[in-house]
Amino acid sequence: MNGPRIDLTLAPELRLFAPADRRGERVPLVTDGSSTLGHVVESFGVPLTEAGEILVDGRPVTVSHIPAAGESVEVRAVARPQEVPGAPLRFLLDVHLGTLARRLRLLGVDAAYESEDIGDAALAALSAAERRVMLSRDRGLLRRREIWAGAYVYSDKPDEQLRDVLGRFAPRLAPWTRCTNCNGPLRDAEKEAVGEHLEDGTRATYDVFAQCSVCDRVYWRGAHHARLEAIVEGAVREFGAGASSPAGPLP
Repeated sequence: MNGPRIDLTLAPELRLFAPADRRGERVPLVTDGSSTLGHVVESFGVPLTEAGEILVDGRPVTVSHIPAAGESVEVRAVARPQEVPGAPLRFLLDVHLGTLARRLRLLGVDAAYESEDIGDAALAALSAAERRVMLSRDRGLLRRREIWAGAYVYSDKPDEQLRDVLGRFAPRLAPWTRCTNCNGPLRDAEKEAVGEHLEDGTRATYDVFAQCSVCDRVYWRGAHHARLEAIVEGAVREFGAGASSPAGPLP
């Protein structure tokens, strides 16, 4: 490519997106002279969902800026907590983030999740239609222009994924208020009303229940409650308290 040469500096958090041999602090880059800075940054590997403020020779510019020869470009990471204007904060997760989706729901965060691979185009369209922040580890998906908003999930470990999303977006936490199965809201339920959904041992042992208002799944403080409560308590301690419900997820 014969065009203007610029110097590109990525924030340390963003260098993992760059080619392995071009992850230095300051990288010389030749552009085609007509592409926008947004295109240049994405072509270098960085999804624009991860780019915060962009500076050219120390001055803030938009992604529509066309870089000129000799310019020094700095791409900063997204500021945290990140605001998502224009819609209630809610998420859409791809097929690879099922555990994260269930943990967000456990904390009362609106997190839609596709358990089957419906394809990038359909996910992007759903993000736009429902105005949901697309969470994914698929950089190609995050580069699709149709998505409403998006964020790369940096870790492949559920504990770190949860802390990443909560720290980045600071959603309001309302533990035990959302169905971990379908994302619907939970309501208190009398034992007699949900008896047909319970096995004899559960009916004899537990008295406090909640039920999903969408899929009718029943919840109580089962065998796995202590493990799930530890997740909730850790998140609330670090990221803030919200409403609570007496019933816990199914064992």
